[in-house]
Amino acid sequence: MYSISKKITINKEASIAKSNFINDEIIPSAVTTFTCCDCSHENTIEIVPYQSGFPILQIYEDHKVLSKNELLSHKIVTETSQGMLHYGELTVNNLPTLYFGTDCSSCHAKYICVFSYGEKQPGLTALNISGVWKYEELE
Repeated sequence: MYSISKKITINKEASIAKSNFINDEIIPSAVTTFTCCDCSHENTIEIVPYQSGFPILQIYEDHKVLSKNELLSHKIVTETSQGMLHYGELTVNNLPTLYFGTDCSSCHAKYICVFSYGEKQPGLTALNISGVWKYEELE
């Protein structure tokens, strides 16, 4: 799990086993798998609340890694509703949104995972993985 600081281009979305977790499914972590687009290897990802991920703002701020338009066109995030803008301009399900980079453990293809985590309503804590996308670094 690492942050991404170089400009990238999104290739394609990987198939993910489970993307929505609520309440006790998140304790102590949310675990799922994704299938590599190149070699079909099944890779495990584990998201630990309040420990995993980096703010999605780091990706689109000053177009450092990806532009807002690229994030929106690939349906990685959506525009945040007016009442939730304190979480940032772009979110997943109007909740605090994070990302991390990971590699296929077999062929080492690079992937970005984007997810949101927070209390959706009193008594309902949700972790939603927007998806896992294969990416290439640009020179």
